[in-house]
Amino acid sequence: MIADLVCRALSLKSRSRDLRIQSNSYREITMTDRPALDHVTPDQHSVELRVLVDYCDSLLDSAAYQDYCPNGLQIEGRAVVSRIVTGVTASQALVDAAVEQGADLLLVHHGYFWKGEPAPLTGIKQKRIKTLLAGNVSLLAYHLPLDVHSELGNNVQLAKLMGWRVAGGLEPGNPRSIGLHGELAEALSGDALAKQLSRVLGRPPLHVAGNDRPIKRIAWCTGAAQGYIEKAIALGVDAYVTGEVSEPTVHIARENGIHFFAAGHHATERYGVKALGERLAQQFGIEHAFVDIDNPV
Repeated sequence: MIADLVCRALSLKSRSRDLRIQSNSYREITMTDRPALDHVTPDQHSVELRVLVDYCDSLLDSAAYQDYCPNGLQIEGRAVVSRIVTGVTASQALVDAAVEQGADLLLVHHGYFWKGEPAPLTGIKQKRIKTLLAGNVSLLAYHLPLDVHSELGNNVQLAKLMGWRVAGGLEPGNPRSIGLHGELAEALSGDALAKQLSRVLGRPPLHVAGNDRPIKRIAWCTGAAQGYIEKAIALGVDAYVTGEVSEPTVHIARENGIHFFAAGHHATERYGVKALGERLAQQFGIEHAFVDIDNPV
C-alpha cells in the first residue's frame, strides 16, 4: 500500500516536471517570436525605434500639422531598427516586401487610420496590420509634413528631379504651403514638358493644353492636388502640374488658358519618402531600401 502511494507520488512529480518544461518552452518560444530584441542594445549599425521616431517627428515638425491621418508611429514593432524599407503607400504588396526583406520598420507617405474611414480592423486593413504585427515590423507614416518639408518634401524633390527653380509657395504668405511655384531652366512647349515628365517619371502625363504659348513660369503640387489649379492661375503661371485630374479641372484649364498636367499621384510622390529613408540611413548607419510598387493613378 505504502509502496503504491510512493509510486503514484513519483509519477505525479514526473508529470508535473514535464508540464513545467513544456510550459517554460512555450514561454521561451513566445518571447523569441515576439520582442526578444526589446532588450538588445543598439550597435553602430542600428538605432532605438523611439530615437528614430523622435528624430523624424522633429525633422518634419509633424506636430504642427492638422492632417487627415496620424503622422508618426502608427504601428509599433521591434524596439531596435537596423533595416528600413520605404515606399509610397502601405499596401499589402509593400508590407509583404518589407517582411520578406527583413525590415524592422516600414516608412511610407500614405499610412493608415485616415479620417472618415471605418474604424473596425476588418478586410484588407486587418490583413495588412496582421502581417506587420506578425513580422514585428513598425509602421511610420508622414503625410502633409512630407509634402511640405523644404529639403526632403515631395514638392521640392520633384523640382530637384525636373530641374525647376523654386521661387516660393503656391499659397503666398503660408509658411507651410503644400505646393510650390517657380520657373523652368528654359522655356518649353507644352508637348516638350509632357515628354520630359514622361521620361523622368516613367509614365506619360495627361496634358490639357490651355494655350499654345511656351511654358516658363510653373506651379506644382504632388499627389491629388488638382483642386489647387485656381491657386496656380492666381499666380499667373503658364502651367500647373499635379498628380491627378478631375472632370472640372479640364474646363478650368481650358477656360483660363493654362497648361495642366496630371503626372500621376504615385509617380509624383515617390521621392520624398525615398529622400527621408536615405537621410535616416546616413544619420544612423542603418540599411535602407526603397520599394516601388507600381500604381498607374
